[in-house]
Parts: sequence; C-alpha cells; structure tokens
Amino acid sequence: MAAFEYFKQNVGKASTLLGFSEEVQKKLMTPNRVLRAELTIPLEAGGTGTFPAYRVQFNNARGPYKGGIRFHPEADEDEVSALAAMMAIKCAVVGIPLGGAKGGVAVDPKKLSQKDLHLLAREYVKAFSDHIGPDQDIPAPDVYTNSEIMGVMLDEYERITGKSQPAMITGKPLSLGGSLGRDTATADGAVEVLKALLEDRHLEADVLTAAVQGAGNAGGQAAHLLYSMGMSVVSIADSKGTLSSVDGLDMDKVLAFKEAGNHIPDAGAHMEGVTVGTVEEVLSVAADVLVPAALEEQITKENVESIQAGIILEVANGPITPEADAALAAQGVVVIPDVLANAGGVTVSYFEWVQNRSGYYWSADIVREGMQTTMRKAYKSVADFAAERGISLRDASYAVALERIAEAMRGRGLL
Repeated sequence: MAAFEYFKQNVGKASTLLGFSEEVQKKLMTPNRVLRAELTIPLEAGGTGTFPAYRVQFNNARGPYKGGIRFHPEADEDEVSALAAMMAIKCAVVGIPLGGAKGGVAVDPKKLSQKDLHLLAREYVKAFSDHIGPDQDIPAPDVYTNSEIMGVMLDEYERITGKSQPAMITGKPLSLGGSLGRDTATADGAVEVLKALLEDRHLEADVLTAAVQGAGNAGGQAAHLLYSMGMSVVSIADSKGTLSSVDGLDMDKVLAFKEAGNHIPDAGAHMEGVTVGTVEEVLSVAADVLVPAALEEQITKENVESIQAGIILEVANGPITPEADAALAAQGVVVIPDVLANAGGVTVSYFEWVQNRSGYYWSADIVREGMQTTMRKAYKSVADFAAERGISLRDASYAVALERIAEAMRGRGLL
C-alpha cells in the first residue's frame, strides 16, 4: 500500500471518531500545494545530472509549513506527500504553531561527490525560493541530508534574498544558528513519551527489557537512553545484523564499537554470551519494549505474529503497516505511534526557529526542559483521549491533531 494511503486510512478513522463530514475529511486529506522541479547540475565526474525534486506544502492552518528535505533514490510525490501530511499531524499533536510540509530529491547521494551535493542543495533552494522562508515554509534535514546541507541551503537562500535569515531553515550547524539538543531530539523525545507511559502504568524501567532496531542517530541514542534508565537492552540491530544477549548487552561497549565505524553484529567477536542473527531477528526477540528506529514497513501482516513485545515505541516513520497495526491492537500490544513518539525532532526544530527569530539562544538545559514538557503534555492529551474513547494511541493522536487543525481551519473560514 502506498504511504499516502496509510495516512488517509488514519485520517478516515479519526474523522469518524470526531464526526467530521466527508467534505471536511477530504480537505484534511488534500495538500495545499504540490511543487515540482527538475534540478540539473554539472557533475564533478563529468557530464550533467538531472534529478526530480518535490516540495509538498500540506497544511498551514496552524502556522508556517515545516518539514525536512530528503535526498533518496526512491523519493517521489506519494512518499513526500505522506510525510508532509504526517508533519502536519506531528506539529498539531505536540501543540506547536507550525504546519506540515516535506521535500525530496530523487537521487542516490552515495553516487555524488560532496561538491555535487552542494550544487544540488543550491539548485533546490533556487527552484523553490519563492515558496520557502521563515514565515512561509521552514525546511530541515531528513534522510541523507544533514546540518552541512542545511548550511549550504541557508547560504543560497540568503544570497538570493540579500539578507540574513537564519530562521528560514532548521537543523543548521551551531555556528549558523542551530540549536543545542537538536541532534538527539528525536530519540530524546520518544524516550520521554515512553517514560510517561511507564509511569501511567506503574512500570519500573529497571525490571524491563528492550530490543532496538536501528543503531544510527535515533536508534543508537534511544538504546543509550534506555540503558541509562536501567532497562536491560537484550537486542540491537543495524543494517548488517542483530546482536543479542538474554542477560542484556553492555550498550556503552556496543555503541562505542558502532561509533568507531564498525557494524553491530561484528561486536559479537569481542563480547561473551552474545548471539548474532539476521537483520530481521531483532523484531521477534522476547522483550518488553520494541523500538523500531530504522525504516518504514518493518512489522507487517507476514511477521506480526512473531512479535513478542508488549509495548512498541515507533521512533521510525511508519514502521508498522495498517494490517499489522490492527493485529497488534487485537493482541493487546500498546503502540506509541510515530506521529507522537518521534515528534521531539520537530519540537526542537521549532525551538531553533524561535531562537533564530529572537536572536537569543538557549542553553542545552532549557532546550531539554522545554522538549520534555512539550512531549509529556502531548502524551497526556493523547492518552486521556484514548482512555475516554477506548481507542488506540494512534487513533487518539490523529484525532487530537485533526481536531486542532480543523479548529484552526474553521477560524480562518476554510471549513
């Protein structure tokens, strides 16, 4: 099923809960604007390359559009539209005054040089410069883009506009107005929501076990935080395989090994009492908490019966298909959905935008406290709604967000 269809299914279910008419549902499912371009650059290796590019501006009823730009060979209009829609939901569910957008370039960045990527970043800004900016649409990093690319995009935008505008983009280097805490915000926010859920259910972290799929920026930080809480991380996987131990892994050693440029399963040769398995095995490990922090569509109707976790924390975008989601709900598995769990990233991006606009920069402690307060407040509103209606946290997240978006649209005379 296409990614945008997943979004429409979730909107349909939440709209039914809220009693929205078909006309209102249609408006909530329709992007405000879909921008397309063909970006042509001279390649350092010779010749030229032309790459399709997109910027989908989904909904700005609650504030300027907000969302990342990804460089990925499979980026297309459907995927970018779905991600833009989810950004609108994320911003609304955590209550920050921003809308939803997303950008993408269909390119394999591994086949381009750094010079090529910088040229591509500049061409992207040139193509969409009339439609982005601090009061209009604020991009950020996404898959295969980073703070360096954001810095190049900022430079190009300021060259075009002729003035300093650090608030036009987030996820920048600190030297260009980036925010402290942004690099770990996605995992930090997700774990804060998990803590709130565990407190609600009177569960102590130090008696629980966890399995983490993904050992990159988000997955590695999530594993580190869970381990620091006293949770026994019994399994972790990267793109090359799974490392497991029923007695719990020493995550300090495992993550240090990974950060040194090695693959997770190779750590098995340097540790006792561990087993090495396939990439997929991490999903079926016996653990209280499962953290998919890698790719989309990892838990499907084909493997959902092998899931043994009682709680799933979706750090990745869309790691569970709708069919698998329904099966997990029937089994009593609690899923903390991506639109709530991983909204810490956009929350701290919002903080960066606020700091840029004011010219006053916050300490790491202030950023962390603000993020924690925002994520806990969001969790409470979703959990309360779910308890009142007897529905899942995913359905409640969409309902809370859509109710806020619809309220803003009504205030503007759009509904």
